[in-house]
Amino acid sequence: MGFGAPDYMEVWIETADVVDIHERVLRRVGSGIASIHTPANNKGNPAGWPESPGRGKGRHVTRLDLPRLIYVRWQSLVEPQTYEAYIVIPESAREIMRKPEKAFCRADGKWITDYRDDIGIGLAPGGIAKVWLGGPCLKSVEIARVVGTINPRGPYEGKSGGKHRPLSETSKAYVEKFGIPYDSW
Repeated sequence: MGFGAPDYMEVWIETADVVDIHERVLRRVGSGIASIHTPANNKGNPAGWPESPGRGKGRHVTRLDLPRLIYVRWQSLVEPQTYEAYIVIPESAREIMRKPEKAFCRADGKWITDYRDDIGIGLAPGGIAKVWLGGPCLKSVEIARVVGTINPRGPYEGKSGGKHRPLSETSKAYVEKFGIPYDSW
């Protein structure tokens, strides 16, 4: 499982928890800064999502079966705002994860049989969480889009006096010049 954000739209993941189909819970499968591209001189484009996004920054999740629910709480540093989202993974997505597919791997030039066992979650301003399934040699497929809610306790569940993590100078400069493309995610 991994996390990403649109160019310059920095997010800090406070926690990501997973519940599997057997109701087992694994807390904090994700935390920290999400994968993000912040090119100098405002040359990035935060509007929309890539055609086939990768997993993003994260970790391998073990000791669980296929996911049923993912809870994510994050800080959108460009706003700043703290959001939380409950992402229900539909049975149709689990069916995709169970099905092997032939794929051509450009890395080594070979055909393989692979599974979509990477879950990538894109987090964007406005509380948007978008979820894709992918694999090292498979094109990502979108399985969910959720609009989270504002966490009323604020950053760090109210333990930081309302202070969010700081935004980088590169992202700050971009947002000050071009704003936040809310309607693109």
